[in-house]
Amino acid sequence: MSTSARTKTGAAAARPPASAPFHLVPARIREVTREGEHNFTLELDVSGRPGGLPFEPGQFNMLYVYGVGEVPISVSGDPADTGVLVHTVRDTGFVTNALRKLGPGDSLGVRGPYGRPWPVEEANGQDLLIVAGGLGLAPLRPVLYHVFRHRKDFGRVSLLYGARTPSDLLYRAEIETWGKKFGIQTLYTVDQADPTWRGPVGVVTTLLRKADFQGDRGLVFVCGPEIMMRFTLMDLEAMGIADTRMYVSLERNMKCGVGFCGHCQHGASFVCKDGPVFRFDKVRDLFPRREI
Repeated sequence: MSTSARTKTGAAAARPPASAPFHLVPARIREVTREGEHNFTLELDVSGRPGGLPFEPGQFNMLYVYGVGEVPISVSGDPADTGVLVHTVRDTGFVTNALRKLGPGDSLGVRGPYGRPWPVEEANGQDLLIVAGGLGLAPLRPVLYHVFRHRKDFGRVSLLYGARTPSDLLYRAEIETWGKKFGIQTLYTVDQADPTWRGPVGVVTTLLRKADFQGDRGLVFVCGPEIMMRFTLMDLEAMGIADTRMYVSLERNMKCGVGFCGHCQHGASFVCKDGPVFRFDKVRDLFPRREI
């Protein structure tokens, strides 16, 4: 992405949807992976569409279950593989429950991608700290895939990941290989251990002081539950990291994906169009408010 494509905030400009705003691209489910009790990952085959459905790390799609409705879900796969869309979903509502009941061979509709991505190009030549909580690792996994593919373009890379229980950790088998295979620091913890857990116990912020990261020459990407992000950002600032070096994803409360319904409007900004990724200094006034 060229420098001219950047906004004044330093984040990469949002790529417009590959299709018309409300045009559905048909996709067939290739594989379903259960990620603990409530989460599941869908691999969607869109290779029949010329060029597939390209996206940038941090963008999201609207997934439509025929006859039921649609829901915004971040893309969690490899940006280099445009013929396959990967979405990790938490079963929390009517549409996501319908998605959970689908299996290999079933079809659904996709429209997108939408939204402003993580500024991975801006991170070139710098250290990168990625802090994820729970399902928040899903929108950040494409960033990691990009880093792995262009590892020489980045300095030290650290992933700090926290989940409620060991069974809630996403992509655990993958995470355990990332450190040695790609030369990144991977630290993860759980709030509540079970008899099989031998790792750290505590919230993800307890890992911040262990991160191999220099805040004056790096960027921070944060995504997770509201309270997790709030305390993570507070602790990062207490460590002296400038708010202009921190980026967050505010992907909640989106309904239509194109700023039409107004559910995700905060002041003059629409999360679906102006986000979901924001530089922290631009949205810090939203964080004292509940359910951002």
